[in-house]
Amino acid sequence: MKLLQINTVLNNSSTGKIVDQIGDLCIDNGWESYIAHGRRGGKASSRSKVIQIGGRLNFYWHALITRIFDKHGFSSTRVTRHLISKIKKINPTVIHLHNLHGYYLNVEVLFDYLAKVKIPIIWTLHDCWSFTGHCSHFEYSGCYRWKSLCYECPQKNLYPASVFFDNSRANFYQKKALFNSVENLTIVSVSCWLNSHVNQSFLSGYKSVVIHNGIDLDIFKPTFCNKKIKKYKLEGKVIILGVANVWSNEKGLNDFIRLSKLLNPDFVIILVGVSKQQQKKIPNNIVCMERITSQQKLAEIYSCADLYLNLTLEDSYPTTNLEAIACGTPVLTYNTGGSVESIINGCGYVIDKGDINSVKKNIYDVKNKVLRTPSKGQLLHTARKNFNKNSKFLEYFKLYNDVL
Repeated sequence: MKLLQINTVLNNSSTGKIVDQIGDLCIDNGWESYIAHGRRGGKASSRSKVIQIGGRLNFYWHALITRIFDKHGFSSTRVTRHLISKIKKINPTVIHLHNLHGYYLNVEVLFDYLAKVKIPIIWTLHDCWSFTGHCSHFEYSGCYRWKSLCYECPQKNLYPASVFFDNSRANFYQKKALFNSVENLTIVSVSCWLNSHVNQSFLSGYKSVVIHNGIDLDIFKPTFCNKKIKKYKLEGKVIILGVANVWSNEKGLNDFIRLSKLLNPDFVIILVGVSKQQQKKIPNNIVCMERITSQQKLAEIYSCADLYLNLTLEDSYPTTNLEAIACGTPVLTYNTGGSVESIINGCGYVIDKGDINSVKKNIYDVKNKVLRTPSKGQLLHTARKNFNKNSKFLEYFKLYNDVL
């Protein structure tokens, strides 16, 4: 049995780790595992056999086509044909698609091939790009045109950004035709929230299931972090933590800045993943750290915090919530997308989006024990029962066998 996965990245960001860990699980069960990925990432070792799709030149050319013509996913023709030639040689038993956006792949060439083969196809949707004419998320703009027909995209200037043309209408029609051309396709959504929207989209004709993401509980666990506390002079402070790969208004950066002006000196906000350029514009009472690639070091930061704060305004199912809970830190999140689906068994709090005053009140209530705070044991039990990657990715392995 052979599994081939396709994703933007490998061993980089949450999706890159997920594809590698799924590959490991299949190898442990006697399968061969192949992972095809785009330009970024892939430097870490992988037990799977790795296929690089294109290179830096292809990435920049695809980005240029996107910026000018808003035709994201419709460049990279040559490298996609080269990928298909490798797929034919591998002859996989199952093909598992993940993120197909990211300036590295031509979906028209790929789906023309997938529509002709009898190989079972699994497609895990980590966001909404597959059923919109442009965007990867629509919550921030509140645009629901994708339910019928995308046009005059309000997020044209956001990822995957187009500076000049709005091609959302043509993209919508083309993606609808291509993505409905494959017969043996099963869709996996990473949250119930995302799955409910898939069922309202042009992908509603396919069988769809929900498999929540999992994390490595051997890494994300309570970890001694006294050095971090001393380094940043955090002794005696109530530590509020936020983590993102890339910070933006959609991820809640502005709301963290608003919150920092409302908290007294007993509290300190730590933001991980802040670029050097962004740090120049962030108030001094927020401790900024650049992106941390080491998961072990990230577990230390989670373990330092008294509360993990997720102020994202659009998200499918953020794994940072899972990581915080697994490290013994409760989560407070906006009622956004699938973010609330990890707040189970009393392991956190949910606030209406944008209600920063209620966020402040909840933080003070947690500190003053007005709100019930989950015990570390309760948090770890929740993580073991619900977030273990081994049990979550075993659901994929069972799905592979089901479709066969």
